[in-house]
Amino acid sequence: MSRADAPDRTEIGAHPGDRDGEPLLSVSDLRTVFHTERETIHAVDGISFDVHAGETVGLVGESGSGKSVTARSILGLVDEPGVIEEGAIRFKGENLVEAGFEAHRGDIAIVFQDPANALNPVYTVGNQLREALSIHQGLSGKAATEHAIELLEAVGIPDAPRRLGEYPHQFSGGMAQRAVIAIALACDPDLLVCDEPTTALDVTIQAQILDLLADLQREEDLAILFITHDMGVIEETADRVNVIYAGEIVERAPTQRLFAEPEHPYTEALLESIPGRTPPDQRLPAIEGEVPTPNGPADACRFAPRCPMAVEACRTAAPDPVEVSAAVDHAAACIFAGDDGDQTGGDDE
Repeated sequence: MSRADAPDRTEIGAHPGDRDGEPLLSVSDLRTVFHTERETIHAVDGISFDVHAGETVGLVGESGSGKSVTARSILGLVDEPGVIEEGAIRFKGENLVEAGFEAHRGDIAIVFQDPANALNPVYTVGNQLREALSIHQGLSGKAATEHAIELLEAVGIPDAPRRLGEYPHQFSGGMAQRAVIAIALACDPDLLVCDEPTTALDVTIQAQILDLLADLQREEDLAILFITHDMGVIEETADRVNVIYAGEIVERAPTQRLFAEPEHPYTEALLESIPGRTPPDQRLPAIEGEVPTPNGPADACRFAPRCPMAVEACRTAAPDPVEVSAAVDHAAACIFAGDDGDQTGGDDE
């Protein structure tokens, strides 16, 4: 998605919420593991971040980094053999890991990346909307239908009364994603978790969905956790960004700071992969290799095998986060973070 096609950041994620108050969502040292017959996979390995009311926080990384498992953990949707093994997920001050997730089912809603899988193909869109309204707001009959129409209109679906009687396959990809967002809004949430909500859409529809989320955030004062692999989208949507790699957050910073002064080599590599940042006569840079499966506690930098700056120290100990700037809450888990000296990389002699 190019900057020309994306919405202005003055519209989405433009107000950072009440950063002086308690966060709406606070994730602390969260560890979600999957116990299989062969190994234990540490899919989310000790991550921490906050989301305040009214702000958009990005969680960005390649496929396999642990983004979707993080989203499912926050909503209590991790299926066996997965389990939240350690940490806290505090929503409005209550630790959901201890208290349970049911009491806040309507307060946190999720928008999945593929509307074709998120919608049930054998029920009309209207039935699915009315079911959500019945469960989360206690509405039924005429009241549920009227509110369902209002929700479809709110997400920009024309001729809403007729659309209620149609099935998901009768909707285009963009319309189906709007319907998924409408169902999420039927919960009347305070926090909207968007898990790659534009990945399955073309560039034009992506921009429309991002515009829609911006409008809804402004009108409903929603907090948004925006999960994606697309750094271009993150630049245009988020107030603050958490970069996740192999289950660990390797860098966090306000968006503008992160894009201007990245401190972790992985963040730099993701930024270099954005189309438009590379001269037209050069090949778009790629990160060699793949995200590793974290099948044990971190005893080294997990990015080291792919990192051009890696030295022996990177392979012998897991780096602690370095506070690059406490004033703007910028930290990176890299031994070179905050080092203004000349680092040429490569192995130690």
